[in-house]
Amino acid sequence: MEIRHLGRTGLRVTSLCLGTMTFGNQADERTSHAILDKAFDAGVYFIDTADVYPLGGNWDQLGRTEEIIGRWLKGKRDRVVLASKCHGAMGPGPNERGLSRKHIFDAIDASLRRLGTDYLDLYQAHQFDPSVPMEETLRAFDDLVRAGKVRYIGVSNWRAWQVAKALGLSQRFHWDPIASVQPRYNLLFRMIEEELVPLCQSEGVGILTYNPLAGGMLTGRYRPGQEVEAGTRFALGGVSGAGRMYQERYWNDAVFSAVERYRAWCQERDRDMATTAVQWVIQQPGITSAIIGASKPEQLDASLRAAELAQSHPLTDEELAWLDQLWFSLPRRREFR
Repeated sequence: MEIRHLGRTGLRVTSLCLGTMTFGNQADERTSHAILDKAFDAGVYFIDTADVYPLGGNWDQLGRTEEIIGRWLKGKRDRVVLASKCHGAMGPGPNERGLSRKHIFDAIDASLRRLGTDYLDLYQAHQFDPSVPMEETLRAFDDLVRAGKVRYIGVSNWRAWQVAKALGLSQRFHWDPIASVQPRYNLLFRMIEEELVPLCQSEGVGILTYNPLAGGMLTGRYRPGQEVEAGTRFALGGVSGAGRMYQERYWNDAVFSAVERYRAWCQERDRDMATTAVQWVIQQPGITSAIIGASKPEQLDASLRAAELAQSHPLTDEELAWLDQLWFSLPRRREFR
């Protein structure tokens, strides 16, 4: 497993990061622990979660993912780089969401309690909050670093201008700067290449990408004309409306057409679709780590092979050029997340 620095920090992380948003909903605790064991035994010691997980959970399920990780983490804490996130609604109250100082302080204490640890290696703002002054949010995160509850701070789903502004404010007020960003990125969604990736490369900010398999589309599981299957990511309900979100992202004719071309290309070269998709992500300039996930341990196999192939048999320039056309052939949409 390749080890990389998180941006310009001294923190070393694996080129694959285990995402955990299925834990407690699509995967029960026993299965979740088996997934964690498999990834950890393969050398993946970087784990990402969030207080609002599991994805598709109801109010009474929120936080369950962190609890499951916390029970697995016992005896392993010093060997794991652990990341979590805050912002999402953890209850119906007006102060139970967002990036206010109050909610950030409440959220970190609740996450630490559920995870059974006294610090996080990386704490991230899960979304941008336009209702709160950025200075308030960044100062709150800096205070968490100074208090020893957080080692590094990051953001997820922020646009380039928001990251640039945050870096400027942190430099001006001598606050701990953003160490990483966590955007969506895969063969079918590459908007971050226009501004966010160049900004991060210029300023030494790590990039932890999620959704490398486009919600499962790039595994070859789904075919044109197929109905949404119960139990899949595209059918999730809960307070987040996750299933609708994933359908809006990928469940359309243009994406299905691109996936069918990709399927044929992989078959001609005896390549696994999922492995190639993850390998493509971790080979891209500026990318620190690709966040992989699973609802069953065996689903990790293809992604774990990607880390090996990225070092031993990287995609060639010719292969990368062909893969480029998948994204460039898709109609542009006004979206970021």
